[in-house]
Amino acid sequence: MARKPRDFDAELQALMDKAKKVKSQKTVQLGELVQIVGADSLPMEALAGALLAAVEQSKKTPEAVARWTERGQAFFQVGGRRGKKQTPGDTDEGTPGHNGTASTPGRAAQ
Repeated sequence: MARKPRDFDAELQALMDKAKKVKSQKTVQLGELVQIVGADSLPMEALAGALLAAVEQSKKTPEAVARWTERGQAFFQVGGRRGKKQTPGDTDEGTPGHNGTASTPGRAAQ
């Protein structure tokens, strides 16, 4: 009995469509994250600068990513409200303007 030939073009197109959808969802999620943490109130240049500083710091000190991840997880565990007051255990370490470092939240979804 002969096997049905595969339509590689259709499979490739389906994979490309799925990849495009995933990329679009990621972009939307990143935009939502910026709004949730209140970073949408920053000028675009300041936000870009903070993110660039975070990327640079993550390469120099990978343990910073672990701290940011913990902070991000804590943020989402309490409901992820913008303008949340700082709790007594929180510090300003890793925020823009403190020793030239920047803080970024953990990734919301991948």
